[in-house]
Amino acid sequence: VQLQASGGGLVQAGDSLRLSCAGSGRTFSDYALGWFRQAPGKEREFVAAISRAGTVKRYAVSVKGRFTISRDNAKNTGILQMNNLNPGDTARYFCAVRQTVIGAVITTSGSYDNWGQGTLVTVSS
Repeated sequence: VQLQASGGGLVQAGDSLRLSCAGSGRTFSDYALGWFRQAPGKEREFVAAISRAGTVKRYAVSVKGRFTISRDNAKNTGILQMNNLNPGDTARYFCAVRQTVIGAVITTSGSYDNWGQGTLVTVSS
């Protein structure tokens, strides 16, 4: 499956952004979805993950309560709603998918085998 992430931009602290991950080529609902981010000079880190049907979700501690992951399988799209952004959220955000069983969520980047190109989020103070 091919992935295209979009929705990044330059915002101020406290603002919101909505990232999208559009999938094509395969049945999107066969795949668990995850969002990761990588800031300059840092390793890629887990942000959020969602199961195939969207019934199970996991969040990194740093974003829990501010970010919401969702998906619309009919539209082959994953969403990361980011609220109350702060400069620490500045990074390139990547979506990834992996074909897996129903109900599974994957929080480790090495377990994903399909990645989008990333979208840049910059939060100014």
